[in-house]
Amino acid sequence: MGSSIIVVRSGDRIITSLFEDKDMITVRSDRSEKKAAVGNIYLGKVRNIVKNINAAFVEISGKEICYLSLNENPDPIFADQKKHPIRVGDEVIVQIAKDATKTKALNGTTNISLTGRYAVLVRGKNTVGVSSKISDEAERNRLKDLVKPYTGADYGFIVRTNAAFVPEEELKAEVERLKKDYASIINNGIHRTCYSLLLSVPPQYISEIRDGYSSEIESIKTDDREIYEEIKSYLETCPKEELAKLEFYEDESISLSTLYGIESKLQKALYEKAWLDSGAYLIIQPTEALVSIDVNTGKAIAGKEDTEDTFFKVNLEAAEEIGRQLRLRNLSGIIIVDFIDMKKEEHKYALLKRIREVLAQDHIPAKLVDMTALNLVEITRQRIHRPLYEQIK
Repeated sequence: MGSSIIVVRSGDRIITSLFEDKDMITVRSDRSEKKAAVGNIYLGKVRNIVKNINAAFVEISGKEICYLSLNENPDPIFADQKKHPIRVGDEVIVQIAKDATKTKALNGTTNISLTGRYAVLVRGKNTVGVSSKISDEAERNRLKDLVKPYTGADYGFIVRTNAAFVPEEELKAEVERLKKDYASIINNGIHRTCYSLLLSVPPQYISEIRDGYSSEIESIKTDDREIYEEIKSYLETCPKEELAKLEFYEDESISLSTLYGIESKLQKALYEKAWLDSGAYLIIQPTEALVSIDVNTGKAIAGKEDTEDTFFKVNLEAAEEIGRQLRLRNLSGIIIVDFIDMKKEEHKYALLKRIREVLAQDHIPAKLVDMTALNLVEITRQRIHRPLYEQIK
C-alpha cells in the first residue's frame, strides 16, 4: 500500500506525519528554532571525565553538554591530531547520537556516521554491511561488491534498504559524495573554532523523505511555501520521479491539517488507552525505566463461551496494534507487555511468532526478547529520537 508524507506548520512547531490512506503511522513534532539535533556534528570541548563510569562530558554549541561513553568511543578525533587518552580540555569531533531525555543528557559519539539515501558511511569499521530487509541474495552480493572498493582504513558502509536494485551509477555517486563529505569534516573540522557546528542535519521532514522507503511513498504534501521550497530543493538532487511526488496543497476551503485530522490524531496518540476493534484495549504507560503495556479484554469476551480462543484472538489483535503504537508514539527502550494469559502452548508460540513478524515491519530496529515465567513479553526498540509525549512539551 502506498503512503503519503504530510508536513504542516502549527504555531511554532512543524508536524511531519506518515500516512497510509487516512491512518497516521508515524508523527514527529519539532520546534521551528534550531537546536542540537541527532546527526549534527560539532567540534566540542571535554569539560569533565567521570572515571567510575568511564565517560566524558563534552560541551558543544550553545553550551549544551553531551555524554560520551569512552568504552564505546575508544578512538576520538582530536583537534591536535595526536593519539592520547582523552583529557579535560581536549577538543574532539563529536556527533549527536541520541536525543536528550528528561533525565539524561544528549548522547554523543566519535564514531561518525553520514547518512545518504542509499548508504550510510560509518567510522570505526572498514566493512560493508547490507540491510537485512534486502532478502535477495544476488542483490545483496551485487551491492556489497559495488560499495566495497570505497571503504577506507577507518570507515566502512551500511547499504540501506532503498538501495535495492538502484542503478549502479546512482549508488556509486552517493558513496563518493559521502566519502568527500567525511574527508571534509575530518580534515577541515579540526581547524575550526571550538564549538563550531561542522555538519547540520536537514530538517526532520527532509530526513523522513530521505529515510523512508521511496518505493512505498506515493505523495509528499505540504501547505507551507517555505517547507515546500526546501523539500523541492532536496528532491531535485534525487531521481526525477521523486520530485513528481511533491504537491503544494492550496485548497482554501479546508486546511491540510484538518483534511487529515492531524491535530486530533496527534492528541489521540497521547492517550493512555488505545482501543482495539474487538472491544479490547491497551493501557500504555511510559516510565523513565521502561514502557508498560497491559492488554485488557474489555468488551471482547461479552457473550463468548470459548474464552481461551477469544483470548488468543485478542492477543493477536493486540500484537498488531502494539507494533503500530510503538511506531506512532516512538516508544523505545525496554517495553514490557502483559498479554492476556493463555493456557495452550501452541497459542503462546503463535503469538510470539506474530510479534516477531510485526516488529520486523518497523523501520527502527526492534526485537522480541522473550516471554518470562510470568507470561510477560519483553521487547526492545532502539532509542534514537524522543518519544512523542516528550516532543510536544
